[in-house]
Amino acid sequence: MRFVIQRVTEASVTIEGKVRGSIGRGFMVLIGISESDTREVADKMVKKLVGMRIFADENDKTNLSLADVNGSLLLISQFTLYADCKKGNRPSFIKAGGPEMATALYEYIIEECKKSVPDVQTGEFGADMAVSLNNDGPFTIILDSEEL
Repeated sequence: MRFVIQRVTEASVTIEGKVRGSIGRGFMVLIGISESDTREVADKMVKKLVGMRIFADENDKTNLSLADVNGSLLLISQFTLYADCKKGNRPSFIKAGGPEMATALYEYIIEECKKSVPDVQTGEFGADMAVSLNNDGPFTIILDSEEL
Protein backbone atom coordinates (compact mmCIF):
# COMPACT_ATOMS: atom_id res chain seq x y z
CA MET A 1 0.00 0.00 0.00
CA ARG A 2 1.23 3.46 -0.80
CA PHE A 3 0.06 6.83 0.51
CA VAL A 4 1.27 10.11 -0.97
CA ILE A 5 0.49 12.65 1.74
CA GLN A 6 0.47 16.32 0.90
CA ARG A 7 0.06 18.89 3.66
CA VAL A 8 -2.41 21.42 2.26
CA THR A 9 -4.03 24.71 3.09
CA GLU A 10 -6.94 23.59 0.91
CA ALA A 11 -7.79 20.80 -1.51
CA SER A 12 -10.76 19.57 -3.50
CA VAL A 13 -11.79 16.84 -5.90
CA THR A 14 -14.22 17.37 -8.76
CA ILE A 15 -16.06 14.62 -10.65
CA GLU A 16 -18.04 15.40 -13.81
CA GLY A 17 -17.92 19.12 -13.06
CA LYS A 18 -19.21 18.80 -9.47
CA VAL A 19 -17.12 19.17 -6.33
CA ARG A 20 -17.24 15.82 -4.54
CA GLY A 21 -15.00 16.65 -1.58
CA SER A 22 -13.31 19.78 -0.29
CA ILE A 23 -11.13 20.52 2.75
CA GLY A 24 -9.22 23.40 4.29
CA ARG A 25 -6.09 22.74 6.33
CA GLY A 26 -5.12 19.08 6.42
CA PHE A 27 -3.80 16.27 4.26
CA MET A 28 -4.70 15.37 0.70
CA VAL A 29 -3.79 11.69 0.40
CA LEU A 30 -3.41 9.66 -2.78
CA ILE A 31 -3.97 5.99 -1.94
CA GLY A 32 -2.51 3.15 -3.99
CA ILE A 33 -3.53 -0.41 -3.18
CA SER A 34 -1.55 -3.42 -4.40
CA GLU A 35 -2.74 -6.95 -5.06
CA SER A 36 -1.15 -8.19 -1.81
CA ASP A 37 -2.60 -5.59 0.58
CA THR A 38 -4.85 -6.52 3.49
CA ARG A 39 -6.84 -4.84 6.27
CA GLU A 40 -3.88 -5.39 8.58
CA VAL A 41 -1.67 -3.42 6.20
CA ALA A 42 -4.35 -0.72 5.96
CA ASP A 43 -4.55 -0.51 9.77
CA LYS A 44 -0.79 0.18 10.02
CA MET A 45 -0.95 2.78 7.25
CA VAL A 46 -3.96 4.59 8.74
CA LYS A 47 -2.33 4.66 12.19
CA LYS A 48 0.80 6.20 10.70
CA LEU A 49 -1.22 8.67 8.60
CA VAL A 50 -3.42 10.06 11.37
CA GLY A 51 -0.47 10.28 13.76
CA MET A 52 1.82 12.03 11.26
CA ARG A 53 3.25 15.17 12.91
CA ILE A 54 4.04 17.51 10.03
CA PHE A 55 2.34 20.75 11.07
CA ALA A 56 4.45 23.50 12.62
CA ASP A 57 4.20 24.27 16.32
CA GLU A 58 4.77 27.67 17.99
CA ASN A 59 8.54 27.20 17.48
CA ASP A 60 8.07 26.45 13.76
CA LYS A 61 9.03 22.78 14.28
CA THR A 62 7.03 20.05 12.56
CA ASN A 63 5.56 18.69 15.75
CA LEU A 64 1.76 18.80 15.40
CA SER A 65 -0.64 16.18 14.05
CA LEU A 66 -3.99 16.50 12.28
CA ALA A 67 -5.78 16.29 15.62
CA ASP A 68 -3.59 19.06 17.08
CA VAL A 69 -4.60 21.48 14.30
CA ASN A 70 -8.18 20.24 13.78
CA GLY A 71 -7.15 19.21 10.28
CA SER A 72 -9.15 17.38 7.63
CA LEU A 73 -8.44 14.54 5.22
CA LEU A 74 -9.17 14.31 1.50
CA LEU A 75 -8.65 10.67 0.43
CA ILE A 76 -8.26 9.89 -3.28
CA SER A 77 -7.86 6.40 -4.78
CA GLN A 78 -4.87 6.31 -7.13
CA PHE A 79 -4.02 2.96 -8.75
CA THR A 80 -1.27 4.61 -10.80
CA LEU A 81 0.92 4.66 -7.67
CA TYR A 82 1.64 1.05 -8.65
CA ALA A 83 2.81 1.86 -12.17
CA ASP A 84 5.66 -0.36 -13.33
CA CYS A 85 7.82 1.61 -15.77
CA LYS A 86 10.72 -0.83 -16.11
CA LYS A 87 9.98 -1.86 -19.70
CA GLY A 88 9.33 0.59 -22.49
CA ASN A 89 7.49 3.88 -22.14
CA ARG A 90 3.99 2.64 -21.39
CA PRO A 91 3.46 1.84 -17.69
CA SER A 92 2.04 -1.49 -16.59
CA PHE A 93 -0.40 -1.62 -13.68
CA ILE A 94 -0.41 -5.36 -12.99
CA LYS A 95 0.79 -4.81 -9.40
CA ALA A 96 -2.24 -2.65 -8.56
CA GLY A 97 -5.04 -4.36 -6.69
CA GLY A 98 -8.05 -5.50 -8.72
CA PRO A 99 -11.10 -3.23 -8.62
CA GLU A 100 -13.25 -5.35 -6.28
CA MET A 101 -10.54 -5.92 -3.68
CA ALA A 102 -9.10 -2.40 -3.94
CA THR A 103 -12.52 -0.75 -3.65
CA ALA A 104 -13.23 -2.70 -0.47
CA LEU A 105 -9.88 -1.72 1.07
CA TYR A 106 -10.28 1.94 0.02
CA GLU A 107 -13.70 2.03 1.72
CA TYR A 108 -12.21 0.34 4.79
CA ILE A 109 -9.46 2.99 4.96
CA ILE A 110 -12.07 5.75 4.77
CA GLU A 111 -14.08 4.25 7.64
CA GLU A 112 -10.96 3.75 9.78
CA CYS A 113 -9.84 7.35 9.21
CA LYS A 114 -13.29 8.60 10.24
CA LYS A 115 -12.78 6.99 13.66
CA SER A 116 -10.08 9.54 14.50
CA VAL A 117 -10.53 12.44 12.07
CA PRO A 118 -13.87 14.31 12.23
CA ASP A 119 -13.74 15.68 8.66
CA VAL A 120 -12.89 13.05 6.03
CA GLN A 121 -13.74 13.84 2.41
CA THR A 122 -13.20 11.49 -0.53
CA GLY A 123 -13.04 11.05 -4.23
CA GLU A 124 -14.78 8.15 -5.94
CA PHE A 125 -12.99 4.89 -6.64
CA GLY A 126 -12.45 4.43 -10.39
CA ALA A 127 -13.87 7.83 -11.37
CA ASP A 128 -12.17 10.35 -13.63
CA MET A 129 -11.31 13.00 -11.03
CA ALA A 130 -9.80 16.47 -11.11
CA VAL A 131 -7.85 17.17 -7.92
CA SER A 132 -6.90 20.69 -6.92
CA LEU A 133 -4.73 21.63 -3.96
CA ASN A 134 -2.48 24.21 -2.40
CA ASN A 135 0.48 22.24 -1.06
CA ASP A 136 1.60 23.91 2.16
CA GLY A 137 5.38 24.09 2.31
CA PRO A 138 5.44 22.28 -0.08
CA PHE A 139 5.37 19.28 2.20
CA THR A 140 4.91 15.83 0.67
CA ILE A 141 5.52 12.46 2.37
CA ILE A 142 5.40 9.03 0.72
CA LEU A 143 4.42 6.11 2.95
CA ASP A 144 4.99 2.63 1.56
CA SER A 145 3.74 -0.31 3.62
CA GLU A 146 6.80 -2.31 2.59
CA GLU A 147 8.96 0.25 4.39
CA LEU A 148 6.99 0.40 7.66
